[in-house]
Amino acid sequence: MKICATSCFVALVLGFVAIGAAPTDAEMLAPFPHPKGYVCYRATAPVTIDGDLKDAAWEAAPWTDAFVDIEGDKRPKPRFRTRVKMLWDDEALYIAVEMEEPHVWATLKDHDTVIFYDNDFEVFLDPDGDNHLYGELELNALNTTWDLLLTKPYKNGGKAVNAWEITGLKTAVKVQGTLNDARDKDTGWTLEIKWPWKGLAELSTLKVPPKDGEQWRINFSRVEWDTDIVDGKYQKVKGKAEHNWVWSPQGVIDMHRPERWGYLQFSTAKPGEANFKPDADWDIRDTLHRAYYAQHAYNKKNGKFTTAVKDLGLEKPPPNMQLQTTRRGFEATWLNRDVNPPKPLYVVTQDGHFRKE
Repeated sequence: MKICATSCFVALVLGFVAIGAAPTDAEMLAPFPHPKGYVCYRATAPVTIDGDLKDAAWEAAPWTDAFVDIEGDKRPKPRFRTRVKMLWDDEALYIAVEMEEPHVWATLKDHDTVIFYDNDFEVFLDPDGDNHLYGELELNALNTTWDLLLTKPYKNGGKAVNAWEITGLKTAVKVQGTLNDARDKDTGWTLEIKWPWKGLAELSTLKVPPKDGEQWRINFSRVEWDTDIVDGKYQKVKGKAEHNWVWSPQGVIDMHRPERWGYLQFSTAKPGEANFKPDADWDIRDTLHRAYYAQHAYNKKNGKFTTAVKDLGLEKPPPNMQLQTTRRGFEATWLNRDVNPPKPLYVVTQDGHFRKE
């Protein structure tokens, strides 16, 4: 892997540009609805990575819902449609993207540069759903890529490993119109991604290819900048922040909260014959993550973490939850009280790491 001398700069850029203002306690302590889910079928024919979505295999794959604002219904719907399809086979996970765009432009040509300075498309993937060690991939309309590995979310002191390269990655873009030509209007751009299991295996201890019915955590983001046409060229509108349009809303302007990403369910059934199965333990997961945020709010106010669930201020303090303080911080545990003695079922720690016991 090549070593990038700008990795520290990259982390700073991500911390101050790609992530919005810190959310309020109220935003993070309220119950969060189950994220969106997608059934990913095995490809029925070979997938050619050329940016053209007319392959026979893609015809059988369903589209996701159209993207929404990253904050959800509290913001207006995106003015241009974005949607995704996914497939898998013995080699890889495949992602197809369709983006409406009347003016397709891109400027960045160097691999591993900060792609979201252009309009871009982004993939976030955490196979085992533990909130740590997850991958991010960004692409612009020139098919310039930026792949990076996150040790854990930035809010928990995570670092972006910019030198990380996705093993065997293939991407392609096709513009429906003319790139960087402000004299006409375009239809949009499409892209295809082949993310091999060899590369995905670096993010988890899960076996690949996945099993029928297995669920991973994934989300997608489209960054869109407002532009003017000045002297025949595209120019960002000064003083205006980017739009963040996503598949499964995060509730706050921050993609680096993996606990809120959507669910990717793999299926060996014929396309269209499987149903997405919501996570039966979603309410437990959500309650533990709200406890995580409540602990940090309590610590900010009192200078320490608490071992009393009632101190967290959660609605209806759950009797199944147990809090412990440690030398490093705390653990919030969900106990299975259907067995005697009760046994831990799930645990979240002070750095957001989530695990099943």
